[in-house]
Amino acid sequence: MKITKISAYQVDLPLHEGSYNWSGGKSVSVFDSTIVRIETDSGLAGHGEICPLGPFYLPAYAAGARAGIAELAPHLIGENPTQLRPLNRRMDAALKGHPYVKSAIDIACWDILGQASSQSVCTLLGGRYGEDFHLYRAISQESPEQMAAKVKGYREEGYQRFQLKVGADPETDIERIHAVRAELQKGDFLIADANTGWLMHEAARVVRGVRDVDVYIEQPCLSYEECLAIRRRRDHPFVLDESIDSLEVLLRGRADGAMDAVNIKISKFGGLTRAKEARDLCVSLGIAMTIEDAWGGDITTAAIAHLAHSTPTELLFTATDFNSYVTVSTAEGAPQRQNGRLAASESPGLGVEPRFEVLGEAVLEIA
Repeated sequence: MKITKISAYQVDLPLHEGSYNWSGGKSVSVFDSTIVRIETDSGLAGHGEICPLGPFYLPAYAAGARAGIAELAPHLIGENPTQLRPLNRRMDAALKGHPYVKSAIDIACWDILGQASSQSVCTLLGGRYGEDFHLYRAISQESPEQMAAKVKGYREEGYQRFQLKVGADPETDIERIHAVRAELQKGDFLIADANTGWLMHEAARVVRGVRDVDVYIEQPCLSYEECLAIRRRRDHPFVLDESIDSLEVLLRGRADGAMDAVNIKISKFGGLTRAKEARDLCVSLGIAMTIEDAWGGDITTAAIAHLAHSTPTELLFTATDFNSYVTVSTAEGAPQRQNGRLAASESPGLGVEPRFEVLGEAVLEIA
């Protein structure tokens, strides 16, 4: 089997809540997503998605993803999409770094491999654990009272894990954490996610101010070293996210006792192939994980679902369903949350079919 054509489509994903706000005054109301279609000489076609959370969050941006795909695509025509390791090495040889650029291409190739072998991507990634899995709900940064009200509403929809966006003024963040925790019940989990937004002295104030609260602290500061220093000051369960972008960091974090759980973002690792490596290492080391990505719609949600559902239940802390946050559906067959939980499709590949009437004309075609 050979790749004969690579196309990319740009689609805007507005949010149901109007905007998404997090540390440092960052805010997005419409996400710019890129969907990749890979066609083959066998007639099979696979699809992937990359949707950075704006250029001010991680070193990734939507226009850069499309420029990178245009750079990579000519090097991949004629390659076998089911040979995932050689294909990833080919991408790395053609474009150094920029893993987010490669992510949608890699996901689309897993989709093709699943279809070609009549297996779901979940099965190919290791096999399905259980019937479904827990989702978390991200709570956009607002006043303590507004955030507590939203958590209460989402809890009534079945969610039991909540990722509270903090990383602002320490006094207000302490109020946010206390207000939201008061709305939760036995079995609920609360994560205070600063998204690198606190300086060390601010993070120290917050963890002291919530020392008696049952809450996970996630990525309080920008660097790994700063986060490790805060981790060593307190005994809250600790999550690393933005710092986790390689196997080396995972090994270092385990050796340093830097975290209790990590977030595996698929596009930060360059797609499912390398995200699976990170997931499998975490399984071997006994590190709990949140499986997610920077952002996305139906196709990203499908990819997350397959990687999460093939993760041992006791090590899957949680995952996310981005397609429930946005107002536009880009694919048929994407998993849909039920009572705060999600399940991967059992159909071959990702189990999705793009809505081309939504995607419109391709912005890039390489054959």
